Amino acid sequence: MTPLPSADSPQPARIAIPRGVWVLGGVSLLMDVSSEMIHSLLPLFMAGALGMSGLMIGLIEGLAEATALIVKVFSGALSDVLGRRKALAVFGYALGALSKPLFALAPGAGLIITARLLDRFGKGVRGAPRDALVADITPPEIRGAAFGLRQSLDTVGAFSGPLIATGLMLLWANDFRAVFWVAVVPGLVSVALLMFGIREPELTQPGRRSNPISAANLARLDGGYRFVVVIGAVFTLARFSEAFLVLRAQQCGVPIALVPLVMVAMNLVYSATAYPFGRLSDRMSHERLLMIGLCVLVAADLTLAASAHWAALLVGVALWGIHLGITQGLLAAMVAHSAPADLRGTAFGVFNLASGIAMLVASLVAGWLWDALGASATFLGGAAFAVVCLAGLLLRSRRAAL
Repeated sequence: MTPLPSADSPQPARIAIPRGVWVLGGVSLLMDVSSEMIHSLLPLFMAGALGMSGLMIGLIEGLAEATALIVKVFSGALSDVLGRRKALAVFGYALGALSKPLFALAPGAGLIITARLLDRFGKGVRGAPRDALVADITPPEIRGAAFGLRQSLDTVGAFSGPLIATGLMLLWANDFRAVFWVAVVPGLVSVALLMFGIREPELTQPGRRSNPISAANLARLDGGYRFVVVIGAVFTLARFSEAFLVLRAQQCGVPIALVPLVMVAMNLVYSATAYPFGRLSDRMSHERLLMIGLCVLVAADLTLAASAHWAALLVGVALWGIHLGITQGLLAAMVAHSAPADLRGTAFGVFNLASGIAMLVASLVAGWLWDALGASATFLGGAAFAVVCLAGLLLRSRRAAL
């Protein structure tokens, strides 16, 4: 496995990012356009049109995101057994695309939950094989940049989707279901691009493969990897569902048709920062950069908790986007660096299993705090978890220095 870079690591020579990473980024971009056209409006649709409570929204969001993250452990392990990533990724993207019409057809909570879980199940199936495929086709010296680029392109879709949704909501007088139907198109295009736009590399170890989740293989995921899993889970507790950013925007008096612009602003900042910070992660200590990201998250939570004024909302959302840009590609690179090549799918899957459980807990706690104590308590709770995570990183850093 590749050692983590230190602050004194020499600057690597410029190496071109492989074409396959660009294709995978384009696939992510299109699927995110499709998904975010729906997800940027879904909390308002559930709360307004369907009359759901904050706790119910938190439960649905937590179950959905946890489903995606938990399923990754099985799809990642399966991709290691097969030695193939692309077929599983295509299947997962296809499930995501086919779930979109269900949102437009939903008469109540039942079909919404079904569609949300099916969509996130597809995300879980594709996530670990896709991330492992990025690591497989990218030289170790530029993995941070490659993950940052894929995340940046993904996030272009994440802000384009809400922007398109906003325009269509204004054009069609807040017709949620019509917007949901339009979202079907980019999802189907993303599946076609993945099917025909990328070739998987040849097997480096052909033949029958051992069970990647056997005790012997799991023992090969050493202490450095296990630390990444633990810190990623605690970090996820601090970063609950972004549905609560949308609800906070509504509290600030933002008109319903313009609420998706909050996600546009956040993802615009996220997209602009993911690749530069990805490149930076190839040159400096991963733990130090993660600590910076946690400090930014604390600042975002405190800003959003302090005031419901639109100016505080914009600052908090921008800081939230910066922390995502710093940390999301970084955490993926940390997993890739700390895991053996033939267990990368499993490594990404186990990492996301832990994060999935944490996401369910975080969203339930956030929903309960929202209903019981108000929005400020929700964001203060997130800040508290971020401080705990930061303290753990500082303690590890101090012990390593002794």
